[in-house]
Amino acid sequence: MDYNTQDKQVHTVNLAVCASMQAFAEYSSRSLNCRRDIISAIRLKLRPYLQEIAEREYAETCMGNVRDKVIKLVLALDKTPGVEDLISEVVTGDDGMTLHEQCPYGVVLAIYPATNPCATMINNVIGMLAAGNSVICIPNPRCMETSLYLSEKINEAIMEASGIQNLVITMPESRNEILTEITNHPDVALVVATGGRKMMSHTLCCPKRVIAGGPANPVAIVDETANLEKAARDISDGASFDNNIMCISEKCIVAVESIIPAFVEQLKKNGVYYIDDETEMLKVTKTVLNQDMKMLRKMEGKSAMEILREAGICPNHDVRLVVMRTFSKHPLVLEECLMPVVPLVAVKDFDEALETALFTEQGYRHTAMMHSQSIDRLCRAAKVMNTTIFIKNGSSLAGIGLNGEEKASFTIANITGEGVTTARDFACKRSCTLTSGFSIR
Repeated sequence: MDYNTQDKQVHTVNLAVCASMQAFAEYSSRSLNCRRDIISAIRLKLRPYLQEIAEREYAETCMGNVRDKVIKLVLALDKTPGVEDLISEVVTGDDGMTLHEQCPYGVVLAIYPATNPCATMINNVIGMLAAGNSVICIPNPRCMETSLYLSEKINEAIMEASGIQNLVITMPESRNEILTEITNHPDVALVVATGGRKMMSHTLCCPKRVIAGGPANPVAIVDETANLEKAARDISDGASFDNNIMCISEKCIVAVESIIPAFVEQLKKNGVYYIDDETEMLKVTKTVLNQDMKMLRKMEGKSAMEILREAGICPNHDVRLVVMRTFSKHPLVLEECLMPVVPLVAVKDFDEALETALFTEQGYRHTAMMHSQSIDRLCRAAKVMNTTIFIKNGSSLAGIGLNGEEKASFTIANITGEGVTTARDFACKRSCTLTSGFSIR
């Protein structure tokens, strides 16, 4: 039975888990080469559809832009580690040998965000299948149709490579009742959730292994020793990418006062509209925040030009990022706004910059960046910030493998501590001990 072709009315949790369990049983009987073949087939199958998937995602979510979504999809497809990420270790001695191997959990539930729904699905599915699991996906309701389409293409690739049905199942709705039932289902062995505060609160209560990537408020520190040309380019690249909807993107800049004029000039050269006028500052604030000083959802993921036009500001050149001079307790500094509007806080020296950045990041321990030529300061900031991802003299995009050496990951598990998740995080460890055969009498 092909679960994914059934009428939506019969997509119950029990049916989904039963089908996934059967697929896992079949998958478990296959070799590691079968896993490799399936992953290769997925990469080959999806590549011609990436542009279409990006366009569908943009049309459905109304966030970000198609060009950057294609880049994310290519990154997820090409740089997500497969079976090669699973490393076994052997301990030998006079009394025998112990093999520490990576084994599948079984049925894995993967919950996706609205910000990177398709890239996260590709990334998670490749890693989870590489670890030997079957996968049940719960897409974000804001990207349901595109997620179902992507899942259909993934399953076509799996069928062509192995003949296994239902190895990846996508639920056609994501109501809270379904989420509660499936996270508590006894045959679901692992829950992997990528999303915001509500999602984390929900999933962390289930009585099983959870990998959780939660809220963030990434901050970039720029001190007086930094290469300002590179820092401005890196920050504008990261903060404007897909209109700043990614969890790792720079959401705030903390810079030493003495370099502000030169730094601002470099930002302007990189398509930044800089605001230090109180009238314009108020206009933009009212445009992006509601009366409760929270992000205005209708502006989420909009372009810098759209936001400026909505605020009644008409720049005479193309703008990809708005940087607004403000203070450390301004609502824009403390609120994670998924849009290309980034506050800039000026401080007197590095010590104050580090203190302000720590306050701004708010203990999420997700992502932080620093631009400096001082090795001592970079090391100190990394320890004090203690974030899951800390990028030195680079764009936030380097943290997920774009223009950097990191592996691609769209589930940054800052809540449960796994960090940048790959196939080995979706596998459990088994110790197999072989004794020498001698007995102690």
